[in-house]
Amino acid sequence: MTPNQLQQLLLTTYANFKRNKVRTFLTSLGITIGVMSVVLLNALGLGLKNFLKEQFEGLGSNLVMVMPGNAFNDEEGVGNAFGPGLIGGVSFKEKDYLNLKKIPEADYVVPVFFKSVTLEYNGKKQLGYVEGANEDMFEVMNLTPISGRLFTKSDLQKKSKVAVMGFVVAEQLFDSPEQSLGKTIKINTERFKVIGVIEKKGDREMDNSAIVPYKSTFGNLNPDKTFFSIYLGVDNEDNIPATKEKAKEILAKTYDEEEFSVTEQTEILDTVNQIFAMLNGVLVAIGSISLIVGGIGIMNIMYSTVTERTKEIGIRRAIGATQNDILFQFLSESVILSIFGGFIGLSVSGLIVLGIRSVFPAAINFLSVALAVGVSTLIGVFFGVFPARRASKLTPLEAIRYE
Repeated sequence: MTPNQLQQLLLTTYANFKRNKVRTFLTSLGITIGVMSVVLLNALGLGLKNFLKEQFEGLGSNLVMVMPGNAFNDEEGVGNAFGPGLIGGVSFKEKDYLNLKKIPEADYVVPVFFKSVTLEYNGKKQLGYVEGANEDMFEVMNLTPISGRLFTKSDLQKKSKVAVMGFVVAEQLFDSPEQSLGKTIKINTERFKVIGVIEKKGDREMDNSAIVPYKSTFGNLNPDKTFFSIYLGVDNEDNIPATKEKAKEILAKTYDEEEFSVTEQTEILDTVNQIFAMLNGVLVAIGSISLIVGGIGIMNIMYSTVTERTKEIGIRRAIGATQNDILFQFLSESVILSIFGGFIGLSVSGLIVLGIRSVFPAAINFLSVALAVGVSTLIGVFFGVFPARRASKLTPLEAIRYE
Protein backbone atom coordinates (compact mmCIF):
# COMPACT_ATOMS: atom_id res chain seq x y z
CA MET A 1 0.00 0.00 0.00
CA THR A 2 1.42 3.37 -1.06
CA PRO A 3 1.55 6.39 1.31
CA ASN A 4 -1.21 8.09 -0.70
CA GLN A 5 -3.43 5.03 -0.44
CA LEU A 6 -2.78 4.84 3.32
CA GLN A 7 -3.60 8.52 3.72
CA GLN A 8 -6.84 8.10 1.77
CA LEU A 9 -7.72 5.05 3.88
CA LEU A 10 -7.24 6.97 7.11
CA LEU A 11 -9.20 9.97 5.85
CA THR A 12 -12.11 7.73 4.85
CA THR A 13 -11.98 5.99 8.24
CA TYR A 14 -12.00 9.34 10.05
CA ALA A 15 -14.97 10.55 7.99
CA ASN A 16 -16.94 7.40 8.82
CA PHE A 17 -16.18 7.77 12.55
CA LYS A 18 -17.14 11.43 12.47
CA ARG A 19 -20.42 10.59 10.76
CA ASN A 20 -21.36 8.23 13.63
CA LYS A 21 -19.79 9.87 16.69
CA VAL A 22 -22.04 8.24 19.30
CA ARG A 23 -21.63 4.78 17.80
CA THR A 24 -17.86 5.26 17.60
CA PHE A 25 -17.69 6.30 21.24
CA LEU A 26 -19.89 3.48 22.52
CA THR A 27 -18.02 0.89 20.45
CA SER A 28 -14.65 2.03 21.81
CA LEU A 29 -16.06 2.18 25.34
CA GLY A 30 -16.14 -1.61 25.62
CA ILE A 31 -12.42 -1.83 24.81
CA THR A 32 -11.70 1.12 27.13
CA ILE A 33 -13.35 -0.64 30.06
CA GLY A 34 -11.60 -3.90 29.22
CA VAL A 35 -8.15 -2.30 29.07
CA MET A 36 -8.83 -0.41 32.29
CA SER A 37 -9.80 -3.67 33.98
CA VAL A 38 -6.61 -5.44 32.90
CA VAL A 39 -4.27 -2.53 33.66
CA LEU A 40 -5.82 -1.54 37.00
CA LEU A 41 -6.10 -5.09 38.33
CA ASN A 42 -2.49 -5.71 37.35
CA ALA A 43 -1.43 -2.38 38.89
CA LEU A 44 -3.16 -3.15 42.18
CA GLY A 45 -1.67 -6.65 42.32
CA LEU A 46 1.82 -5.34 41.51
CA GLY A 47 1.45 -2.57 44.08
CA LEU A 48 0.45 -5.01 46.81
CA LYS A 49 3.34 -7.30 45.92
CA ASN A 50 5.84 -4.41 46.06
CA PHE A 51 4.37 -3.23 49.36
CA LEU A 52 4.80 -6.64 50.99
CA LYS A 53 8.28 -6.96 49.54
CA GLU A 54 9.29 -3.59 51.01
CA GLN A 55 7.90 -4.57 54.40
CA PHE A 56 9.89 -7.79 54.55
CA GLU A 57 13.04 -6.16 53.22
CA GLY A 58 12.61 -3.41 55.83
CA LEU A 59 12.96 -5.95 58.64
CA GLY A 60 16.72 -5.96 58.25
CA SER A 61 19.11 -8.45 56.72
CA ASN A 62 19.97 -11.95 57.91
CA LEU A 63 16.76 -12.47 59.80
CA VAL A 64 15.32 -15.86 60.75
CA MET A 65 11.63 -15.88 61.64
CA VAL A 66 9.83 -18.40 63.81
CA MET A 67 6.12 -18.32 63.05
CA PRO A 68 3.06 -20.41 63.95
CA GLY A 69 1.83 -23.02 61.49
CA ASN A 70 3.61 -24.28 58.38
CA ALA A 71 2.58 -21.61 55.87
CA PHE A 72 6.16 -21.29 54.57
CA ASN A 73 7.24 -24.89 54.83
CA ASP A 74 9.88 -25.60 52.17
CA GLU A 75 8.59 -29.05 51.34
CA GLU A 76 4.95 -28.11 51.03
CA GLY A 77 5.61 -25.05 48.88
CA VAL A 78 3.31 -22.22 47.94
CA GLY A 79 0.17 -24.32 47.85
CA ASN A 80 0.39 -24.80 51.59
CA ALA A 81 0.50 -21.07 52.26
CA PHE A 82 -3.29 -21.18 52.33
CA GLY A 83 -3.39 -24.37 54.41
CA PRO A 84 -3.20 -24.63 58.20
CA GLY A 85 -0.69 -21.79 58.15
CA LEU A 86 -0.91 -19.19 60.85
CA ILE A 87 -4.38 -20.30 61.94
CA GLY A 88 -3.40 -23.87 62.75
CA GLY A 89 -0.18 -22.95 64.54
CA VAL A 90 0.85 -22.57 68.13
CA SER A 91 1.42 -19.60 70.41
CA PHE A 92 4.99 -19.55 71.64
CA LYS A 93 5.93 -19.40 75.32
CA GLU A 94 8.62 -17.39 77.07
CA LYS A 95 10.62 -20.59 77.59
CA ASP A 96 10.77 -21.00 73.78
CA TYR A 97 12.26 -17.53 73.50
CA LEU A 98 14.78 -18.23 76.28
CA ASN A 99 15.77 -21.54 74.69
CA LEU A 100 16.27 -19.92 71.30
CA LYS A 101 18.53 -17.32 72.91
CA LYS A 102 20.99 -20.15 73.57
CA ILE A 103 21.71 -20.54 69.84
CA PRO A 104 25.29 -19.20 69.52
CA GLU A 105 24.83 -17.99 65.91
CA ALA A 106 21.87 -15.76 66.90
CA ASP A 107 23.11 -12.30 67.89
CA TYR A 108 19.70 -11.28 69.16
CA VAL A 109 16.34 -12.94 69.66
CA VAL A 110 13.09 -10.96 69.73
CA PRO A 111 9.76 -12.38 70.94
CA VAL A 112 6.71 -10.54 69.58
CA PHE A 113 3.27 -10.37 71.17
CA PHE A 114 0.67 -8.75 68.91
CA LYS A 115 -2.94 -7.80 69.65
CA SER A 116 -5.67 -5.46 68.38
CA VAL A 117 -6.58 -2.96 71.09
CA THR A 118 -8.21 0.37 71.81
CA LEU A 119 -5.73 3.17 72.47
CA GLU A 120 -7.11 6.07 74.51
CA TYR A 121 -5.92 9.46 75.73
CA ASN A 122 -8.03 12.06 77.48
CA GLY A 123 -11.30 10.53 76.23
CA LYS A 124 -10.11 10.26 72.63
CA LYS A 125 -10.10 6.63 71.44
CA GLN A 126 -8.36 5.05 68.48
CA LEU A 127 -8.33 1.47 67.28
CA GLY A 128 -4.78 0.19 66.98
CA TYR A 129 -2.38 -2.50 68.11
CA VAL A 130 -0.09 -3.32 70.99
CA GLU A 131 3.20 -5.05 70.28
CA GLY A 132 5.07 -6.56 73.21
CA ALA A 133 8.76 -7.20 72.55
CA ASN A 134 12.22 -6.76 74.00
CA GLU A 135 14.64 -3.89 73.42
CA ASP A 136 16.09 -5.51 70.28
CA MET A 137 12.76 -5.08 68.47
CA PHE A 138 13.81 -1.63 67.26
CA GLU A 139 17.02 -2.99 65.75
CA VAL A 140 15.22 -5.85 63.99
CA MET A 141 12.50 -3.65 62.52
CA ASN A 142 14.83 -0.73 61.69
CA LEU A 143 12.72 1.59 63.85
CA THR A 144 14.10 5.06 64.48
CA PRO A 145 12.71 7.50 67.08
CA ILE A 146 11.75 10.96 65.86
CA SER A 147 10.95 12.08 69.38
CA GLY A 148 11.81 10.83 72.87
CA ARG A 149 13.58 7.52 73.42
CA LEU A 150 13.15 3.78 72.94
CA PHE A 151 12.65 1.47 75.91
CA THR A 152 15.68 -0.39 77.24
CA LYS A 153 16.60 -3.75 78.75
CA SER A 154 16.17 -2.15 82.16
CA ASP A 155 12.59 -1.13 81.29
CA LEU A 156 11.91 -4.74 80.29
CA GLN A 157 13.36 -6.23 83.47
CA LYS A 158 11.45 -3.78 85.66
CA LYS A 159 8.23 -4.47 83.75
CA SER A 160 7.95 -0.71 83.24
CA LYS A 161 4.62 0.51 81.87
CA VAL A 162 6.19 2.54 79.07
CA ALA A 163 5.23 2.73 75.41
CA VAL A 164 6.83 3.79 72.14
CA MET A 165 4.11 5.02 69.79
CA GLY A 166 3.73 4.55 66.06
CA PHE A 167 3.69 7.83 64.16
CA VAL A 168 0.11 7.71 62.88
CA VAL A 169 -1.61 6.75 66.12
CA ALA A 170 0.43 9.35 68.03
CA GLU A 171 -0.67 11.98 65.53
CA GLN A 172 -4.31 10.92 65.91
CA LEU A 173 -4.38 10.87 69.71
CA PHE A 174 -2.38 14.08 70.20
CA ASP A 175 -2.08 17.36 68.35
CA SER A 176 1.42 16.32 67.28
CA PRO A 177 3.63 13.29 67.99
CA GLU A 178 6.01 15.43 70.06
CA GLN A 179 3.20 16.40 72.44
CA SER A 180 2.63 12.75 73.30
CA LEU A 181 5.86 12.49 75.31
CA GLY A 182 5.25 12.01 79.01
CA LYS A 183 1.51 11.54 78.54
CA THR A 184 -0.30 8.52 79.95
CA ILE A 185 -2.41 6.49 77.54
CA LYS A 186 -4.73 3.55 78.12
CA ILE A 187 -4.21 0.36 76.15
CA ASN A 188 -7.55 -1.29 76.72
CA THR A 189 -7.65 -0.97 80.54
CA GLU A 190 -3.89 -0.76 81.17
CA ARG A 191 -2.08 2.57 81.61
CA PHE A 192 1.26 3.23 79.90
CA LYS A 193 3.51 6.30 79.79
CA VAL A 194 4.58 7.44 76.31
CA ILE A 195 8.38 7.77 76.17
CA GLY A 196 8.96 7.98 72.43
CA VAL A 197 7.51 8.13 68.90
CA ILE A 198 9.03 6.29 65.93
CA GLU A 199 9.24 7.59 62.37
CA LYS A 200 6.47 6.79 59.92
CA LYS A 201 7.07 3.41 58.25
CA GLY A 202 4.18 3.22 55.79
CA ASP A 203 3.11 0.00 57.51
CA ARG A 204 -0.48 0.30 58.78
CA GLU A 205 0.09 -2.00 61.75
CA MET A 206 3.41 -0.55 62.85
CA ASP A 207 2.29 3.06 62.37
CA ASN A 208 -0.78 2.39 64.53
CA SER A 209 0.94 0.40 67.27
CA ALA A 210 2.09 1.01 70.80
CA ILE A 211 5.31 -0.96 71.32
CA VAL A 212 5.84 -1.94 74.95
CA PRO A 213 8.17 -4.24 76.95
CA TYR A 214 6.70 -7.71 76.60
CA LYS A 215 6.82 -8.39 80.35
CA SER A 216 4.51 -5.38 80.81
CA THR A 217 1.81 -7.14 78.80
CA PHE A 218 1.68 -10.15 81.13
CA GLY A 219 -1.67 -9.73 82.86
CA ASN A 220 -4.80 -8.27 81.29
CA LEU A 221 -3.28 -7.70 77.86
CA ASN A 222 -1.54 -11.07 77.58
CA PRO A 223 -2.88 -13.38 80.32
CA ASP A 224 -1.50 -16.52 78.63
CA LYS A 225 2.00 -15.00 78.39
CA THR A 226 2.40 -16.09 74.77
CA PHE A 227 4.03 -14.72 71.63
CA PHE A 228 2.85 -14.64 68.03
CA SER A 229 6.35 -14.94 66.54
CA ILE A 230 10.04 -14.87 67.42
CA TYR A 231 12.77 -13.21 65.35
CA LEU A 232 16.42 -14.27 65.36
CA GLY A 233 19.05 -11.87 64.04
CA VAL A 234 22.23 -13.33 62.54
CA ASP A 235 25.30 -11.23 61.71
CA ASN A 236 26.73 -13.55 59.08
CA GLU A 237 24.54 -14.77 56.23
CA ASP A 238 26.48 -18.04 56.19
CA ASN A 239 25.15 -18.80 59.69
CA ILE A 240 21.48 -18.67 58.65
CA PRO A 241 21.14 -22.38 57.71
CA ALA A 242 22.71 -23.50 61.00
CA THR A 243 20.52 -21.08 62.96
CA LYS A 244 17.38 -22.40 61.25
CA GLU A 245 18.27 -26.03 61.92
CA LYS A 246 19.05 -25.40 65.58
CA ALA A 247 15.82 -23.44 66.03
CA LYS A 248 13.86 -26.31 64.49
CA GLU A 249 15.56 -28.82 66.77
CA ILE A 250 14.75 -26.77 69.87
CA LEU A 251 11.09 -26.21 68.97
CA ALA A 252 10.58 -29.81 67.79
CA LYS A 253 11.11 -30.94 71.39
CA THR A 254 7.91 -29.11 72.35
CA TYR A 255 5.75 -28.87 69.22
CA ASP A 256 4.85 -31.00 66.21
CA GLU A 257 6.54 -29.98 62.95
CA GLU A 258 3.30 -28.74 61.36
CA GLU A 259 2.67 -26.39 64.29
CA PHE A 260 5.53 -23.98 63.53
CA SER A 261 7.70 -22.65 60.70
CA VAL A 262 11.30 -21.52 60.79
CA THR A 263 11.96 -19.43 57.72
CA GLU A 264 13.94 -16.49 56.36
CA GLN A 265 13.09 -13.43 54.31
CA THR A 266 14.12 -14.89 50.96
CA GLU A 267 11.81 -17.87 51.46
CA ILE A 268 8.89 -15.65 52.38
CA LEU A 269 9.55 -13.37 49.41
CA ASP A 270 9.74 -16.39 47.09
CA THR A 271 6.39 -17.58 48.42
CA VAL A 272 4.89 -14.09 48.04
CA ASN A 273 6.18 -13.92 44.44
CA GLN A 274 4.64 -17.30 43.60
CA ILE A 275 1.31 -16.35 45.16
CA PHE A 276 1.16 -13.06 43.29
CA ALA A 277 2.19 -14.69 40.02
CA MET A 278 -0.90 -16.89 40.30
CA LEU A 279 -3.06 -14.02 41.55
CA ASN A 280 -1.91 -11.75 38.74
CA GLY A 281 -2.80 -14.43 36.19
CA VAL A 282 -6.29 -14.68 37.65
CA LEU A 283 -6.72 -10.88 37.67
CA VAL A 284 -5.57 -10.56 34.05
CA ALA A 285 -7.94 -13.37 33.05
CA ILE A 286 -10.84 -11.57 34.72
CA GLY A 287 -9.96 -8.32 32.97
CA SER A 288 -9.54 -10.13 29.66
CA ILE A 289 -13.19 -11.17 29.80
CA SER A 290 -14.10 -7.48 29.55
CA LEU A 291 -11.81 -7.15 26.52
CA ILE A 292 -13.44 -10.10 24.80
CA VAL A 293 -16.88 -8.63 25.46
CA GLY A 294 -15.66 -5.35 23.99
CA GLY A 295 -14.31 -7.21 20.95
CA ILE A 296 -17.66 -8.91 20.39
CA GLY A 297 -19.27 -5.47 20.56
CA ILE A 298 -16.93 -4.21 17.85
CA MET A 299 -17.73 -7.21 15.65
CA ASN A 300 -21.48 -6.64 16.02
CA ILE A 301 -21.17 -2.96 15.21
CA MET A 302 -18.95 -3.65 12.19
CA TYR A 303 -21.48 -6.18 10.86
CA SER A 304 -24.17 -3.52 11.20
CA THR A 305 -21.91 -1.00 9.49
CA VAL A 306 -21.33 -3.36 6.57
CA THR A 307 -25.10 -3.76 6.17
CA GLU A 308 -25.70 0.00 6.32
CA ARG A 309 -22.92 0.76 3.82
CA THR A 310 -23.67 -2.04 1.35
CA LYS A 311 -24.56 0.40 -1.48
CA GLU A 312 -21.41 2.42 -0.73
CA ILE A 313 -19.41 -0.79 -1.08
CA GLY A 314 -21.11 -1.54 -4.42
CA ILE A 315 -20.37 1.92 -5.79
CA ARG A 316 -16.71 1.71 -4.73
CA ARG A 317 -16.38 -1.72 -6.32
CA ALA A 318 -18.03 -0.43 -9.49
CA ILE A 319 -15.52 2.41 -9.86
CA GLY A 320 -12.52 0.13 -9.41
CA ALA A 321 -12.02 -0.71 -5.73
CA THR A 322 -10.69 -4.24 -5.25
CA GLN A 323 -11.72 -6.79 -2.63
CA ASN A 324 -8.51 -6.02 -0.71
CA ASP A 325 -9.36 -2.28 -0.71
CA ILE A 326 -12.73 -3.01 0.93
CA LEU A 327 -11.17 -5.55 3.30
CA PHE A 328 -8.49 -3.11 4.47
CA GLN A 329 -11.04 -0.30 4.82
CA PHE A 330 -13.29 -2.15 7.25
CA LEU A 331 -10.43 -3.92 9.00
CA SER A 332 -8.63 -0.64 9.58
CA GLU A 333 -11.78 0.88 11.09
CA SER A 334 -12.06 -2.04 13.50
CA VAL A 335 -8.37 -1.87 14.50
CA ILE A 336 -8.40 1.91 14.93
CA LEU A 337 -11.51 1.67 17.10
CA SER A 338 -9.77 -0.90 19.30
CA ILE A 339 -6.51 1.03 19.54
CA PHE A 340 -8.38 4.24 20.33
CA GLY A 341 -10.33 2.51 23.10
CA GLY A 342 -7.11 0.93 24.41
CA PHE A 343 -5.33 4.30 24.46
CA ILE A 344 -8.18 5.95 26.36
CA GLY A 345 -8.33 3.02 28.80
CA LEU A 346 -4.58 3.17 29.38
CA SER A 347 -4.65 6.95 29.90
CA VAL A 348 -7.54 6.82 32.39
CA SER A 349 -5.86 3.92 34.22
CA GLY A 350 -2.67 5.96 34.52
CA LEU A 351 -4.57 8.89 36.02
CA ILE A 352 -6.36 6.61 38.50
CA VAL A 353 -3.08 5.01 39.58
CA LEU A 354 -1.49 8.43 40.07
CA GLY A 355 -4.50 9.46 42.13
CA ILE A 356 -4.38 6.49 44.52
CA ARG A 357 -0.60 6.27 44.94
CA SER A 358 -0.82 8.53 47.98
CA VAL A 359 -2.79 5.85 49.84
CA PHE A 360 -1.76 2.65 48.03
CA PRO A 361 1.46 1.81 46.13
CA ALA A 362 -0.22 0.81 42.85
CA ALA A 363 2.15 0.61 39.89
CA ILE A 364 1.92 0.25 36.11
CA ASN A 365 4.79 -1.65 34.50
CA PHE A 366 5.88 -1.89 30.87
CA LEU A 367 4.19 -5.29 30.56
CA SER A 368 0.81 -3.72 31.34
CA VAL A 369 1.29 -1.04 28.70
CA ALA A 370 2.49 -3.52 26.06
CA LEU A 371 -0.35 -5.88 26.95
CA ALA A 372 -2.96 -3.13 26.65
CA VAL A 373 -1.71 -1.92 23.26
CA GLY A 374 -1.03 -5.40 21.88
CA VAL A 375 -4.31 -6.95 23.00
CA SER A 376 -6.32 -3.96 21.75
CA THR A 377 -4.74 -4.32 18.30
CA LEU A 378 -5.27 -8.08 18.20
CA ILE A 379 -8.90 -7.72 19.23
CA GLY A 380 -9.44 -5.19 16.47
CA VAL A 381 -7.92 -7.56 13.91
CA PHE A 382 -9.58 -10.74 15.18
CA PHE A 383 -13.09 -9.38 15.64
CA GLY A 384 -12.88 -7.07 12.65
CA VAL A 385 -11.73 -9.57 10.06
CA PHE A 386 -15.06 -11.40 9.83
CA PRO A 387 -17.26 -8.40 8.97
CA ALA A 388 -14.44 -7.03 6.78
CA ARG A 389 -14.30 -10.27 4.76
CA ARG A 390 -18.07 -10.22 4.38
CA ALA A 391 -17.90 -6.69 2.99
CA SER A 392 -15.07 -7.53 0.60
CA LYS A 393 -16.91 -10.52 -0.87
CA LEU A 394 -19.95 -8.49 -1.97
CA THR A 395 -20.13 -8.16 -5.75
CA PRO A 396 -20.76 -4.68 -7.18
CA LEU A 397 -24.13 -5.67 -8.64
CA GLU A 398 -25.27 -7.42 -5.48
CA ALA A 399 -24.25 -4.47 -3.33
CA ILE A 400 -25.87 -1.78 -5.50
CA ARG A 401 -29.17 -3.67 -5.69
CA TYR A 402 -29.27 -4.14 -1.89
CA GLU A 403 -32.33 -2.54 -0.29
